[in-house]
Amino acid sequence: MTINAQQAAEVLATADLIYNSQQIAQALDRMALEISERLADQDPLVLCVLNGALIPTGQLLTRLSFPLRHDYIHATRYRGETSGSELEWKGHPSASLTGETILIVDDILDHGITLAAIVEACQDAGAKEVLSAVLVEKKHDRGVGFKADFVGLEVEDRYVFGYGMDYKGYHRNAPAIYALPES
Repeated sequence: MTINAQQAAEVLATADLIYNSQQIAQALDRMALEISERLADQDPLVLCVLNGALIPTGQLLTRLSFPLRHDYIHATRYRGETSGSELEWKGHPSASLTGETILIVDDILDHGITLAAIVEACQDAGAKEVLSAVLVEKKHDRGVGFKADFVGLEVEDRYVFGYGMDYKGYHRNAPAIYALPES
């Protein structure tokens, strides 16, 4: 079901603040240190998973002070909805992945299906090593058992949005992370 801007504003007005911008910045600082310790001498190719990871990737890249290259990959299961369906590939990196050390940056690790498929696709394309970083990881026991190498924040098993994550196409630009009210 699509919503309009007024309905989106009403959702934000009733949402629960989970992490403010300062908490997110601290998580990104910590992630950048961990990533730097692991990849500073690897000349990695950083892949942003569109659309959700656009904001977290941009913020993370400014914190990494070593040589790297970046590109994007676009795979989605949500298509503006609040639950996932079949994985749809919309865009592949323009660079060859053969022999590369890859860091995939995504907004959220929920079930792990999308990120696991992206990692597998990079491995199948000949990457030397594939690591993953997510701004948010949901705490629950569903999914494929996939674990990200770098995690910024953890959230309870609620629908969250903001800082790249959307609610029915809205609020990716919110400077904090919110959750729908618990019913």
